[in-house]
Amino acid sequence: MNWRASLLVVLLTAPSSLALAQDTEAESISNTVFGASVPVDLAFGAFQRGYFLTALELALPRAETGDAAAQTLIAELYAKGLGVAQNSERAAGWYNLAARSGDVLATFELGMLYQDGVGVERDRRRAAELFREAAGKGYIPAKYNLALLHVEGIYAEPSLTRAAALMKEAAEAELPEAQYDYGSMLIEGAGVAPDPVEGARFIRLAAEGELLAAQIDYATLLYLGQGVEKDLEGAVRWYQRAAEGGNPVAQNRLAKLVAVGEGTPLDLETAAMWRALARRQGLTDSALDRLLVSIPPEALARAEERARFWPDSPPSRENYGGMPARGAEIIGPTLPAPTDPENAPSSVVVPSETPSSEDVVAPVPASAGEAPAPEAEAAQNP
Repeated sequence: MNWRASLLVVLLTAPSSLALAQDTEAESISNTVFGASVPVDLAFGAFQRGYFLTALELALPRAETGDAAAQTLIAELYAKGLGVAQNSERAAGWYNLAARSGDVLATFELGMLYQDGVGVERDRRRAAELFREAAGKGYIPAKYNLALLHVEGIYAEPSLTRAAALMKEAAEAELPEAQYDYGSMLIEGAGVAPDPVEGARFIRLAAEGELLAAQIDYATLLYLGQGVEKDLEGAVRWYQRAAEGGNPVAQNRLAKLVAVGEGTPLDLETAAMWRALARRQGLTDSALDRLLVSIPPEALARAEERARFWPDSPPSRENYGGMPARGAEIIGPTLPAPTDPENAPSSVVVPSETPSSEDVVAPVPASAGEAPAPEAEAAQNP
């Protein structure tokens, strides 16, 4: 396990902490987004039910009076193309207005746009400033991203100690990506005193949070007895969980264990099925292929048939930025997805023109749905 290999390149996109919103929770969710002093918000309720144009119409008057939460909601509509034509530049303008009013979600989303160069010219230094600002307000995903910046040491002071401290805060707030990375740092003693037992505990928490990379690593820890009591059957269970999530590494390792009957009954046909699934995704393993060459042709045919009809894997945390294969990636919050998207009105096309950077001084959008573009930075950084 190499924590450095998992903390390279880019930063991460994570699902929103508001993703559990349901119709029956409209009031509490609305209060979370718009403030406890505001009654159930009609704009947010319309958004939740998929009535995006209604949400836009209801949010605009509030947004034009400086309501940061309403501005963030409108930005989300344009960023995702919900009920309106997708328009990253306009989304950036609304996020910018809300961020200037202190909205932490908008601050972080604007940082995401600068990080990726979407709707604005890419500027990782500006993105780092926005993540730092959001982290200073206690926003957990921002703390995680800032930790990654400290590891990378380009747009933040290189400091594994500072990275580990921020990673711990995010891990204790139950962010699976942070739990995984902090656990790996504890095992390796990177920026923190080595503690394999505590490291294994955090990796287990991340595995329970459906992060495939963590499930694979926790299975390996159980197999080796590193930081935990050796448990071959437990290792098989976690490899199978990740394998069923569609990870080819887990599928291949599970195939090996099943092929030799380690931690599970020997079953060459099932081993061949898992090997076929891993091979389908491009994972080569000549040693395992040689081990399975003795399978009777009819059993091999059944295994291939089972693999061919294996259901597509459901979305997992790795699809949002799993660590080993893709490297760390910035995580950014979004408003919750609508609970009933089929009721959404059809999209409408809105004017494509984007306000110039000079318009940023205007506190009120020039017309419905428009917001000033973010401020132009003096120096742009690739």
